[in-house]
Amino acid sequence: MSTARDAERPAAPSRAEMAAQRVAALAQSAEPGSRLGTKEALRTLCEVSVGTFNESLRLLQARGLVTVRPGPGGGIFTAEPSPMVRLGNSVLALDAQQTGVADAVRIRDALDPLLIEDALWHASPADIAALRRRLEAMERAVADADPVAFVHANWGLHARIADISPNALLRSLYKNLLDLIESHTLGVLPGGEQPLAEYVVQRHRLHADLVDALDRRDRDEALRLIEAHNTTGAVRADL
Repeated sequence: MSTARDAERPAAPSRAEMAAQRVAALAQSAEPGSRLGTKEALRTLCEVSVGTFNESLRLLQARGLVTVRPGPGGGIFTAEPSPMVRLGNSVLALDAQQTGVADAVRIRDALDPLLIEDALWHASPADIAALRRRLEAMERAVADADPVAFVHANWGLHARIADISPNALLRSLYKNLLDLIESHTLGVLPGGEQPLAEYVVQRHRLHADLVDALDRRDRDEALRLIEAHNTTGAVRADL
């Protein structure tokens, strides 16, 4: 007969979860990109069936802990930081949560026009002054040739635009997406033919023009600029 205490007791992990935990422990103690072994060797180590181990692998890959490489010399490897999200002419070097970050960027881009519409209606002179202070931080990063500082200042500008919206749900969702992107970013790397410094200058100009358009309540220009902002590069992350 079950008791209330039994109901509170957490369910025992499945065999797939236990195997995943064992491989995760190996991965976390190894260097990024290290080969942990073949699928068969690790399955034998975990003492589970082929089907159960395949489920374990799906769990581990979904958590960004391992990658599987086929062919000679292949097997199961620890996940390594990978540059995935393009910043137009550069890339964000991300940690193992790269897929989730790319998804966050796409959702964030989709929300930008909504926030610009809100800013056009609701931005006060104090809001515009605060946006111009964020632009000054971006300008300092340009002068220092510091793309990492520029990216963070840029995110600060977009977060401040989000603060103008009276829609609490939209504000919260957008800023949480920015936090997710920022928390999984390791650095900024060159990624194209155009010099990164030159590209950063162009992006600063675009954001300055955007703030000017918000100040003038120029809806057509503001929406044109945010569309240009979000279509530079196939997969980007807000530069």
